[in-house]
Formats: sequence, structure tokens, C-alpha cells
Amino acid sequence: MHLEGSCRCGAVTFGCDAYAPVPYLRCYCSICRKTDGGGGFAINLGAHADSLKVTGEEHVGVFSATIDGRLSSAERRFCRRCGSALWVWDPTWPELVHPFASAIDTPLPAPPHVVHMMLADKPDWVRADIRDGDLAHQGYPDRSLRDWHEAHGLLS
Repeated sequence: MHLEGSCRCGAVTFGCDAYAPVPYLRCYCSICRKTDGGGGFAINLGAHADSLKVTGEEHVGVFSATIDGRLSSAERRFCRRCGSALWVWDPTWPELVHPFASAIDTPLPAPPHVVHMMLADKPDWVRADIRDGDLAHQGYPDRSLRDWHEAHGLLS
């Protein structure tokens, strides 16, 4: 599925081809929550890195978080003008890019259920809206983004 996205101020627009376009996974880790998750979580999608086309690249900043005292290889892209989180890329998996659902302008499919991850990092003020059929994990879930989409017949 082709996705189009942008930052809040419009300085950065991008497009990419998603193999995993369903926004089903809510991450409550402090990195996702503080860099993208105004609701206390962030939602990443899965796309092919070679399909990423960016306009306004001069306005794109990069942030790499420190995890357990070490700099993460994951590079979180954001708009340097308005601060909008855009996508994550990691050289460990150079063929993939993970746009934040919050930056996508294309209508996205509704998930059949939601997977909540990293709930151990959720602050008390965040209410995890865990419904019947949803899965909840204190850490990482059992299935990858690709595996979840494949299991539900939703790979693009």
C-alpha cells in the first residue's frame, strides 16, 4: 500500500510503499512515548526503505536514543521546524523504514485488534485502552510487525 505523510507545518512530505500498513501496535516505551506518543504510545508501520521519497529533506533532523547507556542504532527522523515525528530507520535492517502512523495522511486500514507492548514502561497517567481481543505485553510481543500482518492476511 502506498502511503503519503507529512509533518504538521508542511516543510517535510514523504511517500513510501508499506508492506505492513495496519496501525495495530501501540508502543508505550519511554522513547516512543516521549518522541511521538502524545497519547502515551506511538504506532509504527512497516515499509520498504528503497521506496521512501522525501521532499524538504533539509528540514529533517535525526535523533538516536540512548538505551541502557549505549547509543541506539535506530535513527528517528523528525521535522526540525515543527518537531513532528516522521519515521524510524535502523541500519541493522537497512531494507526497512518505519513511518509513524501519526505522520501518515493516507487513510489507514483499521486493525482487527490492537497489540499493546512495553506496558512495563507505561506511566500511571496513561490509560491503556485494552479491549476484548487485544493482546498486552509487558515487553516485546511474540510476533514481529511482518508476522502479525502475515498471520492476519494483511501484508501489502
